[in-house]
Amino acid sequence: MKKYGLLLVCCVVALAGCASQSGDIYSRSQAQRQLSVYYGTILVVDTVTIEGSQSGLGTVSGGVIGGIAGNTIGGGHGRALATAVGAIGGALIGTAVEEGSTRKNGVELTVELDSGEVIAVVQEADDFYAVGDRVRIIRGPSGVTRVRQ
Repeated sequence: MKKYGLLLVCCVVALAGCASQSGDIYSRSQAQRQLSVYYGTILVVDTVTIEGSQSGLGTVSGGVIGGIAGNTIGGGHGRALATAVGAIGGALIGTAVEEGSTRKNGVELTVELDSGEVIAVVQEADDFYAVGDRVRIIRGPSGVTRVRQ
């Protein structure tokens, strides 16, 4: 039974990394909403890294797995100490694994809108952008902004 619990925790952590900040992926709450469209020209393209999520799921699952692993070591007070150390170590490792597995390559695009306003948008590097490209800027009412070819 413990094997299935560990497998479930690992699958949930892996799926947590599927969240996206891509220019062409919309959340359910963004569908069927009025979006404003602006046009502009790319001035600067910089590669960036979008940090991974830290929902706490990696910390909890790592702590549980580490605690279970530590509990198999020794007996008496030694087992209790090994369980605590395993849980703490597992939590630290789980946090790092979650952040690392959800980290994304991104792009920072500086765009001069046709109105003359200059903006910068950071999103996943899901398309190729070059200085001088004409692009559409799509803004939602909540302020979410994306650049599209």
